[in-house]
Amino acid sequence: MACNTPLGYHPEQALLLSLMPGTTHDTWVDWKTEGPEYHRCANLNTPAACNWLLPVSESLAHKQLCRACRLNRTIPDLADPQHPENGELWGRIELAKRRLVSALLVMGLPVASRETEDTARGLMFDFLRSPDCGPRVMTGHNDGLITLDIMEADHGKRETTREAMQESYRTLVGHLRHEVGHYYWDRVVAGTEWLSGFRALFGDETQDYGDRLRAYYKNGPPADWALHFVSAYASSHPWEDWAECWAHYMHMRDTVDTAQSFGLSIDSTQLEFTPFQMDDLHQPEHPQADRFLALLNRWTQLTMLLNGMSRAMGQPDFYPFVLAHEVVPKLQFIDLLVNATREQASAS
Repeated sequence: MACNTPLGYHPEQALLLSLMPGTTHDTWVDWKTEGPEYHRCANLNTPAACNWLLPVSESLAHKQLCRACRLNRTIPDLADPQHPENGELWGRIELAKRRLVSALLVMGLPVASRETEDTARGLMFDFLRSPDCGPRVMTGHNDGLITLDIMEADHGKRETTREAMQESYRTLVGHLRHEVGHYYWDRVVAGTEWLSGFRALFGDETQDYGDRLRAYYKNGPPADWALHFVSAYASSHPWEDWAECWAHYMHMRDTVDTAQSFGLSIDSTQLEFTPFQMDDLHQPEHPQADRFLALLNRWTQLTMLLNGMSRAMGQPDFYPFVLAHEVVPKLQFIDLLVNATREQASAS
């Protein structure tokens, strides 16, 4: 803010770069290295306010849209005189989506536009507004398309919905992490060697999805759901159990990584804490089990600390959930799959 140096986020390096002008108009280079030339995303000066960079060589094919913005198929009508708030709502959604996409790239998962990069198995987003007198847009996933009702970005309406649904947590980034979990189930679980392990932990996904959801909304979750699932909604169907656990796994990864990037240590905290043990895991003998167990226990301690800080400010709990022992094997299963997917991509 003092020197007015332009900044840009490099998604592959997961770094915010200081920029200076390149050799041609509207190109930029890293101020420190004067390396490759970049364009700033075409959505920089839109309500999305995207600060991501993309190589000049990619600009033409993707209309100068970055790795996150090129995933959009439909955005709200920014010129709608009846709804001038569409731009602000879209900006909030894009901020959450950039956090989603940056984490997916760090995790080494495939992230490609279904519109311009992978027309068979890519990912795309529709951000829609329900007609004032028409049917409501339903947030969900279908064959690589994630649809989000932009009114989820209206803080008051989202909170009203959260209370009506008796949910302890409802955020834009939570929605996106949940729905992208459905996408990756189709991408890396269905029809693969991982399917049998999924069924052993999450259940038989061939159960009628519509019937199970109708039963959930009519009767609610089982009385003992907290012993078996990460959330009440996870009890509705194995696909929803997977998507909820996927979202929580991303909560863990991103929050712990953020804490570590700031040098926040919980080793000296005075917390009454009973750590999870190897026997709680899905595959305690796996070579990466130690690393996952350390992540899990670090996350549990961190959320205890942050919940206490939130209460001190009179705010709701930072993480209003308790990880039951039956949830832990599911989270490790996701961790193993993510690591295997990343290693496979690196090998190819």
